[in-house]
Amino acid sequence: MSVRARVLVQLSVTGAVLTLAVAAPPAAAGQNRPSVPLRVATYNIHAGTGSDGVFDLDRQAAALRALDADVIGLQEVDVHWGARSHGLDVAGELARRLHMRVSFAPIYSLDPVTAQGPRREYGVAVLSRFPVRAAANHEITRLSTQDEDPVPAPAPGFGEVTLAVRGVPVQVFVTHLDYRADPAVRVAQVADTRRIMARERAALPGARQVLLGDFNAEPSAPELGPLWKELRDAGAGAPGTYPAAEPVKRIDYVAVGEGVRVRGVSVPEEAVASDHRPVLAELSLPRTGPGPR
Repeated sequence: MSVRARVLVQLSVTGAVLTLAVAAPPAAAGQNRPSVPLRVATYNIHAGTGSDGVFDLDRQAAALRALDADVIGLQEVDVHWGARSHGLDVAGELARRLHMRVSFAPIYSLDPVTAQGPRREYGVAVLSRFPVRAAANHEITRLSTQDEDPVPAPAPGFGEVTLAVRGVPVQVFVTHLDYRADPAVRVAQVADTRRIMARERAALPGARQVLLGDFNAEPSAPELGPLWKELRDAGAGAPGTYPAAEPVKRIDYVAVGEGVRVRGVSVPEEAVASDHRPVLAELSLPRTGPGPR
């Protein structure tokens, strides 16, 4: 599967698709261009089930709404997956309730249970208040949970959207790294992530990059070290994110690339809506030259 295979852009819950090139706005000499604020979050939503074991999308939507974020990266997202999430399109439902656009990138896409049913999918998603100009579902190394004897192999589920944030192009990536104690797969995933982000950065010069996700490793983990060569951990020094009821480690991240300033970060004390806590970051995107406000 090519890195641009299965481009899944849902600009609204009606499913309209838009894949436009991002172009810089025309310059206007003599005008000052202040930095653009951007409020982003990441949240592993545990397929809609809270730390109490109860599936409750109303509660989860309320937790997401309270973040008041412009862009939210979601992990463990079900789309017609099965009974645990009532067969719902969780990505679409949350987008509808929050009045946001959604781009879903499945890790697994399985045949329906019945011939007329929808495909059973599970993966990551991005919710956005801004128009989605393009989207891709990239492959990174994975060890499948759906195979009896899995071996590390390329598989989809590393989502990317390109947004136009008040004239500034932003590439937002969302990921969910391997959960196993052995870091070998995460080592490969980090290498894949760096390679893909570098290629996408070269394809759209001047775009800012933000990586959101559940890395399943703490900041000091050796396998994450290479990531910090190009990216900054926006949540450095923030409290733990997992488990939600009484966090003992920080494994959920907002990471930013060159040209993105971090103005503040917090971990809201949401202990029930999921088994993780969200991470919320206030970012600033400096403009690179004169032009319209």
